[in-house]
Amino acid sequence: MKPRVFSILIAGLISGLVVSCSKPPSKDLAITKYPCDNLDGLVRVSEIEVDEAVKREGNASLKIVLTEPSVIPLYETGDLDIENAALVYQAKLRTEDFAGRVYLEMWCHFEGKGEFFSRGLDSALSGTNNWASLEISFFLKAGENPDNVKLNIVGEGTGTVWVDDIRLVKRPLS
Repeated sequence: MKPRVFSILIAGLISGLVVSCSKPPSKDLAITKYPCDNLDGLVRVSEIEVDEAVKREGNASLKIVLTEPSVIPLYETGDLDIENAALVYQAKLRTEDFAGRVYLEMWCHFEGKGEFFSRGLDSALSGTNNWASLEISFFLKAGENPDNVKLNIVGEGTGTVWVDDIRLVKRPLS
């Protein structure tokens, strides 16, 4: 093998190793995904429309026009087999002329104990924003297993919000 070809091969191997080692692999385990391409499975469809022109991924997004502060229930999971982990609600949001805050909200129901929530107040959006990745977590101890999870959008004002690429993942506790 010629020295120049050998040098190019070695350089390629080294750069491949650097790229593959520079970012640790994600330890998130997908539980469910809602692509937001249609209204199927939504808990509430009033005030929500499918927008094929504005999307982050897939064929469309969910467009919500709020004329007053509202909690918009999107999906419910039913019983999940998860405990001793972080349950993470992820979504892509985009806003236009939003007067107030808009953020993610997740309610976990536990049989015999009731409902408990997590809200993304620290990552709330307002005004006009291009697509932003938001996520909130609910930390589950050993033996804590929700029998239903509600995924909501909360709008503490008025304006338009688009939602796309909703995911629910399991993340190990650190």
